[in-house]
Amino acid sequence: MRLQRYMALCGVAARRKCEEIIAQGRVRVNGQIVDQMGAQVQEGDEVTLDGERLTPQARMRYLLYHKPAGEVTTVSDERGRDTVMDRFRGIPERVYPVGRLDYDSEGLLLLTNDGELAQRLTHPRSEVDKTYLARVAGNPSGEALDRLRRGVFLPGDERRTAPARVRVVRDEALFSDILVTIHEGRNRQVRRMFEAVGHKVLLLRRVRFGPLELGDLRRGEWRELTQEEVARLKAL
Repeated sequence: MRLQRYMALCGVAARRKCEEIIAQGRVRVNGQIVDQMGAQVQEGDEVTLDGERLTPQARMRYLLYHKPAGEVTTVSDERGRDTVMDRFRGIPERVYPVGRLDYDSEGLLLLTNDGELAQRLTHPRSEVDKTYLARVAGNPSGEALDRLRRGVFLPGDERRTAPARVRVVRDEALFSDILVTIHEGRNRQVRRMFEAVGHKVLLLRRVRFGPLELGDLRRGEWRELTQEEVARLKAL
């Protein structure tokens, strides 16, 4: 099989990230550095990353985590900030996050060591729905909500967003709570969408990812996915 797929099965990262690691010259096959794409791994080959031997993981883990605001969705952070991985240091398998949540955002985050599934879920062609609860300043007009539903041009981006599903669930004097469902994954997209229609996001929580729901899981808590949930993810 291809080297990047083998690395994904070993729980290193999703295949696209593994390709970046290979290009950095950090991977050796039978003692020889491999930094080109397309390399094949045969049964019995020794593959190492930064000198550590890689072996496929026997147990696949699928974890649903309620990420709190104030954590970076990366394995490490050069600025020394807390990362989501700090919660999973005791897990023997090398799980890693599927996609990202902004530092200031909270909510549902999937972590796994199933590189094949992670690759499929994060590929743009998959168009996996993600639903966010956004608390925004003020009360967006019907016209503003319709613009979000049709798609808007984000500040600093010349591409219009794909149509979104938008529903107001709470309307107070100073703020509104709005459910927004999108399938794209642009940087800080929901915040920028509301900025484009003149409203600042005060709080942003992802409550659904594909068939997975955050439910009543508290901030900082996580749980294993059920077999049914895993099957539904793989069926996407």
